[in-house]
Amino acid sequence: MKGQQTPINILMADDDEDDCMLAREALAESQLANKLHIVNDGEQLMDYLYQRGIYANKSSAPRPNLILLDLNMPKKDGREALREIKTDPRLRQIPVVILTTSKAEEDVQSSYDLGANSFIMKPVTFASLVEVMRTIGKYWFDVVELPL
Repeated sequence: MKGQQTPINILMADDDEDDCMLAREALAESQLANKLHIVNDGEQLMDYLYQRGIYANKSSAPRPNLILLDLNMPKKDGREALREIKTDPRLRQIPVVILTTSKAEEDVQSSYDLGANSFIMKPVTFASLVEVMRTIGKYWFDVVELPL
């Protein structure tokens, strides 16, 4: 937004296909000018960020402007991925928003301790999810100045 010519790349790491589909629809509904890329586990997330394997082509794996991260995923969970992202000087500036079904206080605390920028519990209705996506978009791409 802010008059950007280039698309906003959002990378969503979530193993729930329904949640991914709803997020894609909610982002479209919220009218964010963006491209949503989806990975299904923490290992795919790290492969995407490091442009390894099937993500080696930079055009199919552009650097994300924002990561939406579920905590509970197979192979490498969101906590492990978050720790890796926030300790890597090449990745730590990418904002990471935890978007999860977890309501556990220890997940909130540990997510922020590991460097998460926000923690949001997944809304239960589509209308609420649209509002959350609209708010995320407005905050991260209209209000905040992000590094290039």
